[in-house]
Amino acid sequence: MRRYRVARQAVLAAGFAGLMLLSGLARANSALEWLQRAASAAKEQNYSGIYVYHHGDEVEVLRVLHRNDGRREQEKTEVMDGTQRHFLRVNSDVYCHLADGKQVRLERNASRRFFPAFLPARAAGLAELYEVKLGGVERVAGRPCQVVMLEPRDGYRHAFQLWLDSRTGLPLKSRIVNSDGEVVSMFVFSEVQIGRPPDASLFRNELAGKQVQQVSLGQRIDLPWSVTPPPGFERVQEAVRTLPGRNTPVTHLVFSDGLSVLSMFIEPADPGVPSLQGLSAEGAIGVYARALDGHTITTVGEVPNLALIETGNSVRRK
Repeated sequence: MRRYRVARQAVLAAGFAGLMLLSGLARANSALEWLQRAASAAKEQNYSGIYVYHHGDEVEVLRVLHRNDGRREQEKTEVMDGTQRHFLRVNSDVYCHLADGKQVRLERNASRRFFPAFLPARAAGLAELYEVKLGGVERVAGRPCQVVMLEPRDGYRHAFQLWLDSRTGLPLKSRIVNSDGEVVSMFVFSEVQIGRPPDASLFRNELAGKQVQQVSLGQRIDLPWSVTPPPGFERVQEAVRTLPGRNTPVTHLVFSDGLSVLSMFIEPADPGVPSLQGLSAEGAIGVYARALDGHTITTVGEVPNLALIETGNSVRRK
């Protein structure tokens, strides 16, 4: 009889453990489903609102308008304080209307995405790089939200915390948190309207009399350098740009794991201008610079210093 009781207890314990395992797997799948729902909502829903971007000691207020009529996706993001400028995205083309009112930079085949449309189309793929977990339910902009947490599986990326609208899945708040638990940056809606398409006239792209500079990001450039980004990061953009205050064009590379992003700038060193060397920071943005063969290699991004340093140090002449 005692042997039977022990055996029965072992079976019950094993069954309970199995139920707990299945519950954990179901919870993980549910978290991934929320992520995919959020990625789809930011692309397919009609919405408008005001959100705040906190990064370091800086605070910016932006207005976003998003419209999708089933044939064309349009998104307008306006900076509401400081230097006046706005971005208009039509499908995969992004028009950056600069502050002088006379110049427009056009990026074709751009992967540039603004909050709340920052998640990759295949959001479930992030589970290979982050542990995705569900949190509680909290309110943002007066709406109940499901909290989803993404914990990095290595030291090359920060953690992300997302607040997703319970009804539609649209991201209403996002935080990047470093390994010390400090908030690196945050986006949060102060007001939002979901479901009603903004008027089409608000997306009018005024180009008459303006100088349009095209940057074709979809074309591969003949890069004389080899770069090895951290595991999980892929090159998503490359271009040769003319930047303000620079006498020569700058090679600009962008790497992403689908969520975290880091940029690299490669430019000829100017002996008359002191250049950055080593680690530094510009608000929430980390910066790492080094000299190589008469050039300055600079990596920047809201990623751990390890990612910036290893990427910068990986650059070699082909």
